[in-house]
Amino acid sequence: MTRRARPARARAPARGLLEHFSAWLTRHAQVAVSSLGQLTRTPGATSMTTLLIGIALALPASLHVSVESVRAVMAAWDRSTQVSVFLKTEVDDRKAAALGEAVSRWPEVDAVHVLTRAEALAEYRTFSGMGELVDSLDANPLPAVLLVQPHPGPTPGSGSPGTPGAPGALVDRLAALPEADGAQFDLEWVRRLQAIAGLGERTATVLAGALGLAVLLVIANTTRMTIQGRRDEIEISKLFGATDAFVRRPFLYTGLWYGVLGGIAAWLCLGAVGLALGGPVARLAALYGSDFRLQGMGAGVGAALVLGGGLLGLLGAWLAVSRYLRAVKP
Repeated sequence: MTRRARPARARAPARGLLEHFSAWLTRHAQVAVSSLGQLTRTPGATSMTTLLIGIALALPASLHVSVESVRAVMAAWDRSTQVSVFLKTEVDDRKAAALGEAVSRWPEVDAVHVLTRAEALAEYRTFSGMGELVDSLDANPLPAVLLVQPHPGPTPGSGSPGTPGAPGALVDRLAALPEADGAQFDLEWVRRLQAIAGLGERTATVLAGALGLAVLLVIANTTRMTIQGRRDEIEISKLFGATDAFVRRPFLYTGLWYGVLGGIAAWLCLGAVGLALGGPVARLAALYGSDFRLQGMGAGVGAALVLGGGLLGLLGAWLAVSRYLRAVKP
């Protein structure tokens, strides 16, 4: 009998803990639904506050998405960069082809394309706009060119792949060839774009901090106004023994709902902006021979907006209620 009774006594605390957790969860669910119902009773004020929070969250998120779009294009440009090796004019096409074959076997080289003297002249004639002048020349003054594609992986003596300075050792080695008149790896424009992207990312971070603080203040002020409207109810509840947690709970859920709804509004705003600008941006990029596309709003960015808005809402409401509770007298 004693051995059979022990499992029952052991299960009693576990059952009590489960019931306590279930009651706690039920109370919080009731307060959460009630808080959402309070917001729906004032649709005008709720919509204005939600839209304000959504715009504040959408601005830094849109800048972040734009920077990521630029970085994606720059990554493709980094992979497509090449070193142009201008050979001496006395190097004929046969020697240029042999040199290109030898360079292609270097471990830091991925591929080599030999641009013959005739091909170089034809390319210059096409893109310079001076076809008549080129046709009037008695001899071809242009040398053969080796278009060397650096290996995308790490190579001995080079920096990290994907950075502008990575093929520096390769450029120096190619320029030192006896047949070479010079080697060029012009990535100044990529460096400028990377600097602009870095500035944009830093700006997005600063803007996110400033507007996050604005969201915090908006929710805190909205919560403070709600508290003032229910001041008598709170004071009576405190007189009857209500705890701070009991008083704080509905306002925390109200702040949470404001933040979550604001995050959803920001997500929808960014999606609408992407749909409106995606086509024109792609057509403009195509005119410049680029495949630039605005990055879509992924689920990760949307979840971050909703989660960040909810956390800001909770924090703002907590600050407002805690300040009031410190001042109220039971």
